[in-house]
Amino acid sequence: MAAVPSRMILLESPLPSFALPDVVSGEIVTDARLRAAPVSVVAFICNHCPYVVHVQPELVRLGRDLAANGVAMVAISSNDVTAVPEDGPQQMAALARRVGFTFPYLFDENQAVALAFQAACTPDFFVFDSAATLAYRGQLDASRPGNARPLDGSDLRAAVEALLGGGRPAAAQRPSVGCSLKWSAGRAPPWA
Repeated sequence: MAAVPSRMILLESPLPSFALPDVVSGEIVTDARLRAAPVSVVAFICNHCPYVVHVQPELVRLGRDLAANGVAMVAISSNDVTAVPEDGPQQMAALARRVGFTFPYLFDENQAVALAFQAACTPDFFVFDSAATLAYRGQLDASRPGNARPLDGSDLRAAVEALLGGGRPAAAQRPSVGCSLKWSAGRAPPWA
């Protein structure tokens, strides 16, 4: 597996606007849901990537724990389903139900939201503060498939806890690493 790092865009970047379907409920979820929360988390994931499969148990725990603290979370899949059919909406809904996601799993069919976030890999994480500005971007934790480090979400959890406590996440943030987003023909951004 060839690992691709996240782009580590500028902190304080604004939360991009979006309106995407939740593959489980059919509801259209917008950025307003995130802007209404004291802290919000956006995770770019997919069904097939081994890096995402590896972190799925922590995503489930994280979803429950964040909701209990009033933190809004969404996951977004932006992969081209022509290239990767297992990342399609029906398969996404089946996975979300099977593993127990408690947060919306959104389908970015035209990949415009991935472009707006400058998402580069799966998984790719973004944490926004109460003003909807980027406070953290990077890895969930240091665990990777096969490296035997604990899968505990420590980096992302520390960022959220700092914001909930009225502080800021540490300035030293490590990029996420995973599979590259699968861009549709003619849609790949310069960084892909």
